[in-house]
Amino acid sequence: MKSRLKLLGLVTVPALLAAAVPAAYAAGTAQPHATRAAITGDVLKGLNKNATRTGTVAAGKRISVAISLTPRDDKALDTFVAKVSNPRSSSYGHYLTKRQFAARFGRTDAEVKQLKDYLRAQGLTIGKVHSGNLLVDASGTAAQLQKAFGTKLSTFKDTASGRSFYANEAAPTLPASVASLVSDVAGLNNRLTLHHQAPSTVNPHNGPGGGYTPAQLKGGYNVSGTYTGSGQKIALLEFDGFQQSNITTYDNNYSLGSPTPTVSKVDGGSGALGDGQVEVELDIEVLHAIAPTANVTVFEGPNSDAGEVDTYQAIVDSGIPTTSISWGAAESARTTSGINAVDAVFKAGAAEGLGFYAASGDDGSDDAGDGGTSVDYPASDPYVTGVGGTKLTVTSSNAFSKEVAWSGGGGGKSSVFKIPSWQTAVQKSAGGGFRQVPDVSAHANPSPGVSIYSQGSWSSVGGTSAAAPEWAAFAALYNQQAAAAGKANLGFANPALYTASGTGFHDITSGSNGAYSAATGWDFTTGWGSYNAATLASKLLG
Repeated sequence: MKSRLKLLGLVTVPALLAAAVPAAYAAGTAQPHATRAAITGDVLKGLNKNATRTGTVAAGKRISVAISLTPRDDKALDTFVAKVSNPRSSSYGHYLTKRQFAARFGRTDAEVKQLKDYLRAQGLTIGKVHSGNLLVDASGTAAQLQKAFGTKLSTFKDTASGRSFYANEAAPTLPASVASLVSDVAGLNNRLTLHHQAPSTVNPHNGPGGGYTPAQLKGGYNVSGTYTGSGQKIALLEFDGFQQSNITTYDNNYSLGSPTPTVSKVDGGSGALGDGQVEVELDIEVLHAIAPTANVTVFEGPNSDAGEVDTYQAIVDSGIPTTSISWGAAESARTTSGINAVDAVFKAGAAEGLGFYAASGDDGSDDAGDGGTSVDYPASDPYVTGVGGTKLTVTSSNAFSKEVAWSGGGGGKSSVFKIPSWQTAVQKSAGGGFRQVPDVSAHANPSPGVSIYSQGSWSSVGGTSAAAPEWAAFAALYNQQAAAAGKANLGFANPALYTASGTGFHDITSGSNGAYSAATGWDFTTGWGSYNAATLASKLLG
């Protein structure tokens, strides 16, 4: 669990200690007419249109926030990541350490202190300052947060779902000198809860519960028995928990001999087991199926804005090179600044040689469910490999037979991010110059899905939640081979995958996800397609 430094509010701090706080912020009341600046984009879109205000947040309610800072020289950071991730660059694979990243792109200790001094002066408690000096945790009462961020926290009821939540009515503001450092304040609303992508059904097939077995998945994707993920680490981002007894039953049934997963709780963890348990157990078991000897760390955090950014940052802090992500939400369901805050964490990870694989969603081309076309975040992030869905068929000897696009696989164009340079070679007119999703794909069809053991029974589970760990497992297998060859980890994979230009992929040319149809080469349903592990690894290793 993340430790939190307990600090007393200034009202009760001894005089000598209070004197250490800059006069401009003392008692939180000085300079009432000082210029303040808004953190633009840090307010829910259509708040009064899509919800009814029901009251105010109780003044004494304690709320935790995660405050994101803008990187120093962000353009230079973009350039660095582009070079370090490009196989054709002399800088390829020369990743930064956490210390090097903080020194080059993080905020200075003096700048972080300036923010902390201001927050303390408002009576807030400072939590962790994360590696990179770009994320600071804090907490306080609703009254203290309203004062510190110059906004009003009110309660609302969502018109469509009837769910109650709280939110800031206007963008938060800070003294201009502090605001210039800050890009987002996560935690001022609790409207968004990320959903997991794991539909399930039972349909007789070879495995217990009706789904694919490890042998069928590895055979279909040409995974050599020589490579098992030995010596490699994989992280899972989760907002629910799991029961080790279920994982043990799965491993024993297939004689996998996998190491017991490690749990890292962020901000106190995810709480009691909920309906997301099947998601967590699916993720672990798919990783064990394809990369059985890799070490898996499950990062469990609260399902909230602040919990999300803190959990991603905890993964970057850990330095684990490969992460599988099966939780997300439509881009339109998020604040602009909230997306930017998470994007900054992914970018830092890319600079440090970390790769993220995210499920593209299970609602086809209409992720938001509003009748239009939209994509899921974080799969749409330019520093994430978005993983779409297919329906894989294998032969009786567990070899690849055929593959078509799964109708539920998310795909389309981002409404937030412009198309990145590594994707312009496959730019489609329907993309309108925006980031295109997905990048790759793997088996996700739930009938048959993947055979898993969860909540005390066998079942067949599908969705792009199965596809994301299928790709994360490949990255671990690749990293094992790269280590043996004395080469760098795959890291942020997209520039290398697009440089491969389809070599090592099963190109999927039939099926659709609603608005888009599969076609030769890259497409909006399956990206480049699924992997042929042996040939793709050979291509990437050069």
